[in-house]
Order: sequence, then C-alpha cells, then structure tokens
Amino acid sequence: MSKRNLALFGATFVSIIYGVTFTIAKDVMPTYIDAYGFIFLRVGGSVILFWLVWLFMPKEKIALTDFPRIIAAAFFGVAFNMLTFFKGLSLTSPISAAVIMVSTPMIVLTLSAIIMKEQMKSRMVFGIILGLIGTGFLILYGKSIGSATDAGLGNFLVLLNAVSYGFYLITVKKLMDKYNAFTFVKWIYLFGFIMVVPFGWSQFQAVNWAMVPVAISWKIAFVVVFSTFLTYLLNLLSMRELKPTTVAVFIYLQPVFATIFAISLGKDDLSLVKIVSAILIFGGVYLVTQKKNVE
Repeated sequence: MSKRNLALFGATFVSIIYGVTFTIAKDVMPTYIDAYGFIFLRVGGSVILFWLVWLFMPKEKIALTDFPRIIAAAFFGVAFNMLTFFKGLSLTSPISAAVIMVSTPMIVLTLSAIIMKEQMKSRMVFGIILGLIGTGFLILYGKSIGSATDAGLGNFLVLLNAVSYGFYLITVKKLMDKYNAFTFVKWIYLFGFIMVVPFGWSQFQAVNWAMVPVAISWKIAFVVVFSTFLTYLLNLLSMRELKPTTVAVFIYLQPVFATIFAISLGKDDLSLVKIVSAILIFGGVYLVTQKKNVE
C-alpha cells in the first residue's frame, strides 16, 4: 500500500473512530461519570501516553517565546474545546452533535478571514450563512430520544466547541511549521490537563467505580486511547502525505458514521429537523470548501 493510500485509510479510520465516539461517550455520560470528570480522565490519560511516546521520538528544544502560543493552543484545543464538547454531548444526541461538528471548516475559514485577513469569495460568505442557518435550526428545534436532557443547550455547547477548535487550528499552525508535532503536543496536553483539573477533579472523585460496569470501563478506555491518542497519531500520518484541505474533507464523514452507529444501537433517531439541518450545513460546507483545483 502506497504512503498516500495509507494516509487516506488513516484519515478515514479517524472519521470512523470519531463517529463511533459520539455514541460511546454518550453511554458513559452522565449516568456513570459527569462530563467534566470524563474529560479529566481523557486528558490525563492522554498526557501520560503522549509523554511516554515522546521518550522514543527525536528531541527538540522549544523557544520560550513559543510557550504563550502553546498555552493558547492548550486552552482552545484541549481545555475549553473538550469541556464544551463533552458537556454538550451529555445534554444532546450523538447525531445532532456530529452534524454541528461539520461546521468546523466554515468556522476555521471565517476566523482566518477575521484574524489572518484572508480574502473570502461571495459564495463562501453565502455558504457560511447557509451553514449557520442549519446549525441555528438544529440548536433551536432539534429534539432527541433517549437521555438528551437539554438538546438546545447541548447543541449550542457543541457549536462553541467547534469555534474553539477553529481557534486552535489557527493558533497551532505556526507550531506545526516550526517543530515536530511530538515536541509540543505533550506540552499542549499537559497545560490543558492543568486547566481542566479545577472542573473535573470533584466529578472524578465522585465516581463510584464499584458501580461502573466492565463494559463502561472499556468505553472510557476507548475514548482515551483511540478517540484522543490514536486519532492524533493517524492525523499526523495523514497530514504528512495529504494537503490540509484534503484531510479536512474527512470530517464530513463523521455524521455518516455517527448516524449509522447511533441508529443501529437505538441510541438516536432521524427527524425532519436533523435532515434539513444536515442538508443546510453540508450545502454550506460544500460552497465554502469548493475549489477549482483540489487534491
């Protein structure tokens, strides 16, 4: 298998993992562990894994002037990003959360235009508006089955997560150009872990582990090892062989896998609101990301 095909396989596998994660994490929260306690476990476990892997990677020294950017990346890419996503997912449904996450490329483009002064064409502006309408429609009117206790608030928090991740991508770009990813990712997760401790420690302590079924423990481990650590490694492989725009396209597969997995297990259902919202968001994403020459 060529390096390019291997990278494409890796990017697809990442989308499958993320799509499955929406339902797996939903099974854990909030019945067995609250959202912030789960984040404490996820980030803490990932910190250990990233630092262990770093021991076997080439060593680079990070300039002190780059640590403010690393701390900002930790806030937007780990702390605020995960706090809003997991709390939002605990309140809404897997399908709704996955659909909203597709708006991330539009958010990144908007932030790039504002912060980095990148020029946007009229169709991109129309696409962003279309996507925002779809997202707003889902937040205001999306209902869910099962344990979706407050779908509106949950959808809004997932949207905040997507915005935070957009800031993270812009913040981390210069670090990616300057260092090997393993040089700084361990610091990003370490600082991120310090940031989430005040939110997650009490909820982590409150978990009655004797009442947690073995199956749920395996799902927690899946989120830590596969949904966080492994997906980052696979994204590194994909980014090495593919253009960023090509890798970004794979986020559109997440709602597909999330929907198939959630419906097959009876964890969610399709409604007219979700279908219309998905059409609007995907239409907006298409207009925003369409290029004459793509990889």
